[in-house]
Amino acid sequence: MNRKLIIGTRGSQLALWQANFVKDRLAEIGIESELKIIKTQGDIIQHLRLDKLEGKGFFTKELEEELLSSQIDLAVHSHKDLPTVNPPGLIIASVSEREDPAELLIVHKDCVDIKKRLSLKHNASVGTSSNRRKAQLLSLRPDLEFTDLRGNLQTRIQKLRDEQYDAIMLAKAGIARIEMDLSDFHIEEIPPIEVVPAPAQGVLAIQIRESDSDLFDILQKINNAEVAQTIAVERKVLNMFDAGCHAPLGCYCRKTNDGKYEAWTSIAEDNEDFPDRYYLQSETTEGMAEKIFAKYQKDRKLPSSVFITRDLDENSYLGRYLAKHNIQVDARSLIRIYPTINKLDSFILKRADWIFFNSKNAIDHFFKLEPLILKKTKIAVLGRGSEDALRKYDRIADFSGDNLGIRTEDIAKEFAKLVDGQTVFIPRAKDSLMSIQNALTENTHVIDMPIYETVLEENVDKTNAEVLIFTSPSNVEAYFQENLVEPDQKIICIGYSTAKAIEAMGLSYTLPFTPDEIGLSEAVFGLEY
Repeated sequence: MNRKLIIGTRGSQLALWQANFVKDRLAEIGIESELKIIKTQGDIIQHLRLDKLEGKGFFTKELEEELLSSQIDLAVHSHKDLPTVNPPGLIIASVSEREDPAELLIVHKDCVDIKKRLSLKHNASVGTSSNRRKAQLLSLRPDLEFTDLRGNLQTRIQKLRDEQYDAIMLAKAGIARIEMDLSDFHIEEIPPIEVVPAPAQGVLAIQIRESDSDLFDILQKINNAEVAQTIAVERKVLNMFDAGCHAPLGCYCRKTNDGKYEAWTSIAEDNEDFPDRYYLQSETTEGMAEKIFAKYQKDRKLPSSVFITRDLDENSYLGRYLAKHNIQVDARSLIRIYPTINKLDSFILKRADWIFFNSKNAIDHFFKLEPLILKKTKIAVLGRGSEDALRKYDRIADFSGDNLGIRTEDIAKEFAKLVDGQTVFIPRAKDSLMSIQNALTENTHVIDMPIYETVLEENVDKTNAEVLIFTSPSNVEAYFQENLVEPDQKIICIGYSTAKAIEAMGLSYTLPFTPDEIGLSEAVFGLEY
């Protein structure tokens, strides 16, 4: 190509970083280009919430008009800002690799309370204009209050410094790209399977005229085909619901290490509605969006009753999800738990580089022993449920397996790499399967200590609930001492060890992606009837 390309971009620091990123990629393949800054409606109108502006494409329309009039050759967009249908005559020719699509909750240090989920004080004011973020944050923390937040990244951060908010939520991708210094704040990174991001969050889109076939061919050299494939699922979901980028809809699709695809979707009616979440795994991306769309149809049957072998308090995520759909709940633990020791030798903890907890019960019984934990000692947990339990004791996990799924073996392998050659103390149940211990390397010194035991309840009453959720192998054993399941009852197991106990009886079951109440809610919503 002989001509110098003109790249259209917005004028913010982040937009310029993105445009220069594309400019550099083009230079790598021998294409010369320059930038042209264009102001959009979203840049000019700062006093209205984005969902109050008319139409779609608040940050893209003016760039597209410049493309159509041949004033620029290509436009660089944050892909999540683009409407799902291109204007006639324009196409997306290339997409970038995906920056981490996680969210950052940036908290003023005076407003931190690590005992609470997200490390944010009670009734905190959070700045965000995203209905998607509001709905999902409220599902995690119903006490939070929200104030709209507009402006570029620097403006938003300054508003937090000026104490207009207790915290604000931003996409990690933008912060990472311009390397903002946030050292004066407390940062909570929220993975995309906990707060589901906007479709195509973290991806750049290069838009060109459909007729410019030569440029299209050139841009294939910098196109990330795998990212294009996964975000196509996300954006098709957005399109099928006829939702804009400010709807309370999140969708995130990724390719797994074994070549499969998995997607998380979160949809609410409005920013105060408790979201319905769905997890889907598939061998191919083909048909995934259609399957997701079908799950959210108004006439789809959900169970009328659920039994779970765990007590649910009034703030329970699962309990509030079930209440939204008027699903009756029978929540009762079928086991009793007793300590096996009443004192912990402080010398043991002095030797430990790490403490690993594989359950909330292990955390509660460990801290009842009033342990003296050295500052150097790090703490690891199996997943989100244990992570939340740990917060009650003013501790934040240094390692959590929540983003690795439900397979304890996979979490154990990752943890084993991290702690190779160190000393790990593992307080556990007397009858633990010891999956973590068995995965650790020979170079790792393990201090293994049973600190509690479970005793089965007797004469457990049968449940007539449509769905039975079992939360441990012991609860499975307790229930099936006297009871059987009916052919039309469905079973959900919180984890693989529980599933093995069900499998041993020849019964079918559903597994959530994560062994916590969000995962269980997704599993209930995804059941087939």
